Amino acid sequence: MFEGKDELDIIQADIKRESGKPGTRWAMLIDLRRCTACHACTVGCMVEQKSPPGIKYRPVYEEEMGTFPKVKRRFTPRLCNQCDNPPCVAACPNKGEGKATWKSTKGLSAGIVMINYDECIGCGRCVLGCPYKARALDGGTFYTEGTPKIEEYDQSPSWEYSRKWPREKNHLPIGVARKCHFCLHRLKKGMVPMCVSTCPSRANTFGDPEDKESLIYKVIKENKLKVLKAVTPMVETKVRPGIFKGMSPEDISKKVGYPGKAPLFADSALTKPRVYYILP
Repeated sequence: MFEGKDELDIIQADIKRESGKPGTRWAMLIDLRRCTACHACTVGCMVEQKSPPGIKYRPVYEEEMGTFPKVKRRFTPRLCNQCDNPPCVAACPNKGEGKATWKSTKGLSAGIVMINYDECIGCGRCVLGCPYKARALDGGTFYTEGTPKIEEYDQSPSWEYSRKWPREKNHLPIGVARKCHFCLHRLKKGMVPMCVSTCPSRANTFGDPEDKESLIYKVIKENKLKVLKAVTPMVETKVRPGIFKGMSPEDISKKVGYPGKAPLFADSALTKPRVYYILP
């Protein structure tokens, strides 16, 4: 609760108000003091995006620190940080607005790093370029492969970027890069991102941090924030053309350590993330 109101109601009102304002740029704040590692955000996201095996937009890292009897645990949800200086875009050979990937600065998608599945060539360079292990290539697999039949729920289409994507072999987004997009298709309907709505602890705040009326602005003003500098395991391999030639999406994910193991926090990062954290 915030000032006697459910945070979700406030965030919903913020989204509806900010969607009609020019200059709105989305961001997210995650209060780790509230996260219980219930993984409701992870599951909600997978259901919303119809995520196949090997694709997880929002894992939750679990860490144990200290020595007995002074031991504590920390839970960190990780999503695409929607960086203002995104290394994934820099790594892409087909970058640019409307091309494979770009940083949106206008319209309802402002603040979001976008992917155009029709333009992505599936080279995997952005997967390596992301220091947060937030991107992976869709290998085209199904959860019910190897059973008498592939179940209907396994073939449900997704509606990412407000377009219907059938789950069929050799059909996009199979073979291309995928990641969190702040549930842009929901924002277009004035709805809260799925991970925000499913959290029973109200650990997530969403909106435009420059909007002084918004909840995210008020929470940021009252707390000390951290951002992700990187996610382990660290990979020293440099991005270069053809680096993943002949490798399967699954092997590429293994090589870069997707979806990551543990967060490394800092006061700031060169990538200029738009996902902020309050640490316990």
